[in-house]
Order: sequence, then structure tokens, then C-alpha cells
Amino acid sequence: MLEGLNPVVISGREVLPIIEGGKGISVSTGESSGAFAAAGAVGTFSGVNADYLDENGRTVEQVYHGKTRTERHHELIAYGIKGGIHQARVAHEMSGGKGRIHMNVLWEMGGVVPILEGILEGAKGMVHGVTCGAGMPYRLAEIAEKYHVDYYPIVSSMRAFRALWKRSYSKFVERLGAVVYEDPWKAGGHNGLSNAEDPEVFQDPYPRVAELRKFMNEVGLNKVPIIMAGGVWFLREWKHWLNNPEIGPIAFQFGTRPLVTKESPISEHWKRRLLNLKEGDVFLNKFSPTGFYSSAVNNGFIKELRGRGERQIPYSRKPEGYMTEELPVGARGRPVYVTADDKERAQGWISQGFTHGMKTPDDTLIFVTPEKENEIVKDQIDCMGCLSACNFSNWSQHDESHSTGRKADPRSFCIQKTLQAIAHTDSDKELENQLMFSGHNAFRFADDPFYGNGFIPTVGQLVDRIMEGN
Repeated sequence: MLEGLNPVVISGREVLPIIEGGKGISVSTGESSGAFAAAGAVGTFSGVNADYLDENGRTVEQVYHGKTRTERHHELIAYGIKGGIHQARVAHEMSGGKGRIHMNVLWEMGGVVPILEGILEGAKGMVHGVTCGAGMPYRLAEIAEKYHVDYYPIVSSMRAFRALWKRSYSKFVERLGAVVYEDPWKAGGHNGLSNAEDPEVFQDPYPRVAELRKFMNEVGLNKVPIIMAGGVWFLREWKHWLNNPEIGPIAFQFGTRPLVTKESPISEHWKRRLLNLKEGDVFLNKFSPTGFYSSAVNNGFIKELRGRGERQIPYSRKPEGYMTEELPVGARGRPVYVTADDKERAQGWISQGFTHGMKTPDDTLIFVTPEKENEIVKDQIDCMGCLSACNFSNWSQHDESHSTGRKADPRSFCIQKTLQAIAHTDSDKELENQLMFSGHNAFRFADDPFYGNGFIPTVGQLVDRIMEGN
């Protein structure tokens, strides 16, 4: 074991300082989290649209029958509760009473409160903690207190945790299991970059975590661990964090490495793709309908989204300023007004087959093929409210009209659709054309001798390797 790497108390039990990162739809399951717990660490299954099995042991496809978004939203909540309880049960049985089992949810996912409460009610004694990020989960503490589990907020700065502490968490200190610091430049999935931070300028996590610890000590949280998440690969590279009073009790979260294990539910094609990534293949982007930055493999899916943004021009509904050139758009060919240069650019895209101009909420037009326009419109119509508020479809669960009040944005995508597709495919073509979240260190699979000759370890083997510092 790496010198200085000490056990920590998580959710009432001493465990190895290794936390499985919770990864959305059907990617962190009861099987993977149960294996981490069985190895003496902390396993985390995803409570985001979790799968469950029918009486024949087959995964139930989440098909929506409601005619309205609201009806489909209630179906989504029911699926989420049933799937989460199933995954908790699998994890509980696999763990054999070892380690700890946590559930991960996103605060900005649709129906987060009824789903979270429904799973905790239906899986009593099987879930020991709740990890939650993607937003400001003020109510997380009171829900954890209600169901007698610990809570683990995910933050990317001291300021974010301070706001949560002052508004809510100071009233529920006993259930605060740890604070997860997630590096907003290195982590996979959605990232907590603020408007004041440059996505292109990486900041060293050490001073940011030291600042978080200083505040935690000031409010009496000296013994509460910090969990470092995002960009962690070899723990030997973090030796200066161990037994360091500026950092305090510390554990480490691994999100990307657990993808390439025997117990990981992703396809063998996906695992092989991760093993062969190169540095720079993971792309920090802002295409997500959540409005957050996110990190994903720069495949055909991301490139198509980038293309939409590049084929974009501003327009006006009437002639004004330099926007005096008519450009017919839409099925009826109604004119909008653009500059002479932009009209020439648009005509060039149209000649390449991107014949349909779609209006965005920012008074711009993007140009896509007729097939892509039909797909975008259908996905927007089929929305089931998987987010609390969605830029792509303009769904909102916060308003009686269930609308954000803005136009649906065709520059984004249906995140539910693509994550369900990639989680349940065994096709290289589908992998290229669906959203593939990943941490920025995924390129290290290719150089790490542990994965030589395409070796895929069990979770137990991975935990042993990590504890050695490797």
C-alpha cells in the first residue's frame, strides 16, 4: 500500500480511501458499485434513469406512452424509482456487507426529489450515502436527514460549498459525510465551471482544495473528509496531499478508470475505444442542454454539434442596419434579413446540402440537412422532462406551463436519448454517433502498463492497483 494512504470513515464505516464516481444513465450500476464495496471501498450506483430487469432477467427498455410532456415526466419518475431500487438491491447483495454503497443523483435532473425519496424509501438499509452535484443541492441535507443516510455534495470551489453551508448544511452537520471537490477542468461529464473561470486555462486543484479545507476548519468540519474527484489516476502523484494539514482527511474518487473493468456495464467496443484514446481526444464543450460545460470524447456526435454552431449567422425579422438582404427560411420560405456576407455564407452551406435554417433563442440561424432538422424537431416534441430545465426542448419543471419561457434551442440535443442509446449499444457506429462522456485523463489508459495488451481488470484488481499508488 502507498505510504501515507490511510483509511477514512465514510457513511459510518472505515473504508479504503477510494470512491467510485457515479456516472449517469446505466453506466454506474449495482454490479460495479457492489464490487467496489466488496473490495472494501465505496461503490456508487447512478440514480439517474437506472435500469431494472423484468421477470426474465432482461433489461426493461424505457418507452414512454404519455401524450403530453407532463405525462411522460411522471413515467420517467416511475422508471427512475423502480430502477434505482433494483440497482441498490444488486449492489447490496454483491457487497456482502463490506464497504459502503452510495447513490449518485444530479440536482438538475428532472424529478430529482421524488426519485431520490422514492429510492431511499424503497431501498432502506441498502443505501448508505447520497452524492449529488450538477447544481446547488440545498435540500440534499434535509432529505438525507429524513432517510438517515449521509450526504456528499459535489462542489468545484470553496465559494459554492460556503453558500450551501450557510443556507442549509450548517443545520444538518451530523449527516455531512464528506465534501466532494470535483475538478471542473479534468472531470468527465458535467463540470462546475463558473462564468468567471476560463475553460481553456486549467487551475491547479491544490490551492482550491486548501481554500475549501480552510473554510471547513473555520466552521468546525476539521474531521470531515474531502474527496478529490476529477483528474485522479496514479495516487503516487498525489503523495503531497497525504497527511497534509492544509488538505486534511482525504479520499480519492475514480470515475473514468472503473469504466474499464470486468464489472463495468458498458460494451466491449466502448472499453476498447477508451483504451486507445489519445491526449486531446476528450473535448470540453458547452453543447449540453443543461447549460453546463461538459467533457466528452470528440467523436462524430460532438463534431456534428460543432458543425451546427459553425454554420450559424445572426438575422433580423425586418431590415435594419447592415441586415438588409432577404433570406427565405422555413417550410413557407418566409424571409428574414441578414448581411450580404452572411447571405453568401448561407448560400454556400445550402449548396452543400445544409438547406434548412433553424432559428435559435439568440436570434441566429443554424443550417442543417432536412434529415437533421426532422430529427431535432422530433426529439424536442418527444421530450419527457429528464432535466429540471432543458435548453434543447424548453421544458421546465419549475413553472406551471412547463416552459423555460425561451425558444427551444436546436444547437443542443436530447441528452436522455443519446445516453440511453450509448449505454445500451454494442455497435462501433453507435459509439461514434452518441455522446460519450469521459474524464480528460482517459488517454492514460493507452500508456498505463496495467492495461497492456488490452487487459481489463476486475474491480478488485483495480482497487489493489490503486492502493499501491498505481
